[in-house]
Amino acid sequence: MSQIAIFTGSAHPGLAQQICDHLHVPLLPTKIKRFSNDCLEVQLEANCREQDVFIIQPLSAPVQDHLMELLLMLDAARGASAARITAVIPHYAYSRSDKKDAPRISIGGRLVADLLATAGASRVLTMTLHSPQVHGFFSVPVDHLHALSELADHFAGYDLSNGVVVSPDLGNVKNAAAFAKRLGVPVAAGAKERLSDTKVVISAIIGDVRDRDVIVLDDEIASGGSILELLHHLRAHKARSIRIACTHGIFSGSATQRLAAEPDVLEIVCTNTVPIPAAKQVPKLTVLSVAPALAEAMRRINSGESVSTLFHTEPITHDEGKTALRA
Repeated sequence: MSQIAIFTGSAHPGLAQQICDHLHVPLLPTKIKRFSNDCLEVQLEANCREQDVFIIQPLSAPVQDHLMELLLMLDAARGASAARITAVIPHYAYSRSDKKDAPRISIGGRLVADLLATAGASRVLTMTLHSPQVHGFFSVPVDHLHALSELADHFAGYDLSNGVVVSPDLGNVKNAAAFAKRLGVPVAAGAKERLSDTKVVISAIIGDVRDRDVIVLDDEIASGGSILELLHHLRAHKARSIRIACTHGIFSGSATQRLAAEPDVLEIVCTNTVPIPAAKQVPKLTVLSVAPALAEAMRRINSGESVSTLFHTEPITHDEGKTALRA
């Protein structure tokens, strides 16, 4: 690897340290100061001149504070004559704001993309955008990773001979189908209509879930309203067992407790793209690390190798009806 400098803000220092451990490089210190007028100041406390700088900061709650920290860190690195600056944003929260679906509404996904480039980002590394078209909002190169490999490796340990992957809505069917293909199982989906940020209605299940072991796959779970609505329909269609999987475990409020309280939910699986407080970590919750994938992508960016080849995987079916993956 060429000269590399990795910094992080206050959003998820644990993930940043895991990434550095995989790369065998130090996590460099950052000083964040909040003034009496509530303004923030950031100082990168290590040399950036002619370095390949990576700034790791998911847009987790409080999103606005962490976004501002990221913008200030990018600006500080640019002012310190960094050779290249990559914003590593495991969770890009504003990807849900991707279209004008009401009069005089803002498109936050595009605005934040412009802000990141203006602040100094030379490129962006992110994971599982809620709306893939947000990729096109950026004026700098974007490496868009997904966590399907990590999730598939976890579920490959189960007997999937009677399994099915279910997407809560038709918009996520492409990812659900790719996930189901890795596991060697069929796919189904809910026909969902969103009424508000926390309320949805699912009118039907498209596909066969009767007497099957269901894995519900979504990109993120915030309030859990979509999943709870979907569970009602899965029960009505006589699903045998239910496991829930997502990349971004936002779990606002008491979402994990509400989902775990459902007796037919056997497991909730997410990754650590955002930190999950101890109060939200229930016994049914399993958290997988995406640090190895992000570290490998950063190594490839630094050395000029292809990042897209990370996703070229070949399914291998075992005799017991289980599936593993070969990278």
